[in-house]
Amino acid sequence: MAATINQARSALSKMFNSERYSHFTLQSDGEEDGGSHVEVRLSDDVVDDHAPSEQVGQPGGSPSYMPRPQQNYRKVCYLALGTLFIFIIGYLIGYVSHHSPRKEPITCDSEQEVGVAEEAVVESSLSWNDITSLLAQRLTPDAFNSRLSDVEQPDHAAGSSADGILEYRVFDSFKSLEMEAWTDVHHVQLQTANSQKPNRVLIGQEEVGQPKGYLAYSATGKAQGKAVYGNYGSQEDLMLLQTLKVELNGTVILLRATGQISLAQQVANVAALGVSAVLIYLDPKDYKFQPTTELYGHVHLGSGDPFTPGFPSFNHTQFPPTQSSGLPTVLAQSITAASAAKILTRIGGLESPFSFKGSLDNVKYTLGGASSEDVTVEVNNVLQDTEIHNVFGVIKGFTEPDRYVVLGAQRDAWGPGYAKATVGTTLLLELARAVSEMVHTDGFRPRRSLVFASWSAGEYGCVGSTEWLEGFFSSLDRRAFTYISLDGVVTGHGEFKASASPLLYSLLESTMKEVKNPIGFGESEKSLYDKVSGVNFERAVFEPMKMEDSAYPFLASSGIPSLSFRFVSQGSEAYPYYGTSLDNKDHLGYATAHRLSSLATGAGLVAGQLALRLVHDHILRLDVQRYRTVLSQSVFKINQRLKQVTRDGSAEDLSARWLIMALGSYSRAATDLNTELLNTDLTDTLACHNINDRIMRVEHNLLSPYVSPKEVPFRHLLFGRGSHTLAALLEGEDREALRTQLALATWTLQGCANAFSGDVWDSDNQI
Repeated sequence: MAATINQARSALSKMFNSERYSHFTLQSDGEEDGGSHVEVRLSDDVVDDHAPSEQVGQPGGSPSYMPRPQQNYRKVCYLALGTLFIFIIGYLIGYVSHHSPRKEPITCDSEQEVGVAEEAVVESSLSWNDITSLLAQRLTPDAFNSRLSDVEQPDHAAGSSADGILEYRVFDSFKSLEMEAWTDVHHVQLQTANSQKPNRVLIGQEEVGQPKGYLAYSATGKAQGKAVYGNYGSQEDLMLLQTLKVELNGTVILLRATGQISLAQQVANVAALGVSAVLIYLDPKDYKFQPTTELYGHVHLGSGDPFTPGFPSFNHTQFPPTQSSGLPTVLAQSITAASAAKILTRIGGLESPFSFKGSLDNVKYTLGGASSEDVTVEVNNVLQDTEIHNVFGVIKGFTEPDRYVVLGAQRDAWGPGYAKATVGTTLLLELARAVSEMVHTDGFRPRRSLVFASWSAGEYGCVGSTEWLEGFFSSLDRRAFTYISLDGVVTGHGEFKASASPLLYSLLESTMKEVKNPIGFGESEKSLYDKVSGVNFERAVFEPMKMEDSAYPFLASSGIPSLSFRFVSQGSEAYPYYGTSLDNKDHLGYATAHRLSSLATGAGLVAGQLALRLVHDHILRLDVQRYRTVLSQSVFKINQRLKQVTRDGSAEDLSARWLIMALGSYSRAATDLNTELLNTDLTDTLACHNINDRIMRVEHNLLSPYVSPKEVPFRHLLFGRGSHTLAALLEGEDREALRTQLALATWTLQGCANAFSGDVWDSDNQI
């Protein structure tokens, strides 16, 4: 081969040494002045046919161009053959050096539906059955028990050193899993008991106690008035007192705590009737505790820092002095059952109705009133400027990392807070570990991201999570598309309850069909759905989401589809130990028949599969059709209500006609979306992205744009609180107010339908 190369090189050299020019010819012209004249021909084109013949080298002409020398065709052939030979040899050498065996294509089943964009990132994929099996293998009772001992603390109040220790443990756990972890710092106002000047309660001149427990965000000062017993302080109880002619204005009212009404709602109900102070205790009929058990809680009828309503509490951010409309204007204090007995034995008055009767020893449960002795309440709570830290870790998606499910758990508690915070935080860390290992070890590639959040100051009314929502409201819109709460997921055994956005009803139902039943004995082969669903799944499982639910701010304030769930004891209204030092491992073990780890693992599988399904599928599993059913029920009730208000027959004056038309627009948009889904290629990443965009708009666009987040933080049309809600249309009597409310509700629903339809030219606006 070397000889051939040398031969080709020699031929090439000889060729370029000849007088042949390929692109131009040079001619030396010595005429006239003897100067050197060079003309360059830049083309091989023939000369102009119209030129005089003498200019083409004819005798007597001007020899501007000379004819080319004769080409050596043999040398050209040698050159071409040599070049071709070198090329072939080089190609063969390169082929042998770099050739590798061709890989067989990866076979994917129908569940994987691998998209074009995803294939560029993910070399292999797992089926949904693979994913659920891996989660079940990694989330076990033994792993839960091992983690539980690292999380439990005897007392971890928000902003305390114990809260800080847990914060670092959570952060380090996220970092050890190679997750991207960060903290979110807020400076909030938390109200605590005054260690120098304790709260006091007196009847006459006798002090009935200096309670250690307290109700955060109570008004402070001293109040005195006749004592009245008001049972639970529900609207029905208060109406009964008014029927019995019991005067409430200026009185000190004594109430029983209950799991059906929050402490904040109890205080708000009686404050509206002019009482001067509220005392709340744990009656032995409802709580089988020692009579000296202290009660802790908060009475802010809202969420977040009540001194920055609607605004984030970042680094002492300065806003005009303001406070939440949900702060009480009356004194509120918790007392022990023993202290309550001392008051009830001395208030006199009418004997209470049977439904008011409790189980205190030697107490008649009279209603009190004008014949009662005076009761004095002194509340000396103080506001503390407290720095709190939320902790986050993220497992980023491989296709749409800017869209994420958030799983969150409260970290702080008054006392041990075992059911309130410890179990949820343990599950949060275990789920993060399980999914992280699935990604790093098992080849799981979520399309979207999972954010794991540990909140502080949850005991004060979801302060940490609400401040985060307020601080990143715009950033979270159409990015955080679901929130799953892990707070209080295990408080008993025997039943399963949930509160959620209707968008998540279908997903929870299908998830429960896949998770094995951890409830009861000898039934582990049944699904959780089979155990708890009964004849009507929604009626058996779902409950209205209350304001004190840690998922509530996400749904009602930020328009993020949210869900909370819990295993509860059969027939139990609420976990009785919340807000006391009795929320510990022993009592939770007793409430769960000593099957805490199995029930917690079952709860982890429910939450984990919900989240994984949402980040795995091409199309978000948010069922827009279920919302149509819920909206229809509310609109039907409003229509009936408005017909009652307009008894004079002038239905056109005030009717639900336009609201019904807006509901029709939503229904048609939901039907059109389902039709599009049936005709969409799920491997078309852009088409799926656009459909998901429309689905994510639904919840957010049910937030009323006509009210201020500062004045009305819970702006949701269905789940919010205020005159803008559909529920408010069922209560009002004033026609002008109803007309305004009806118009705003109609346009909120129509705006949701328009955005849901897609592009503006696709809007079905018939109003």
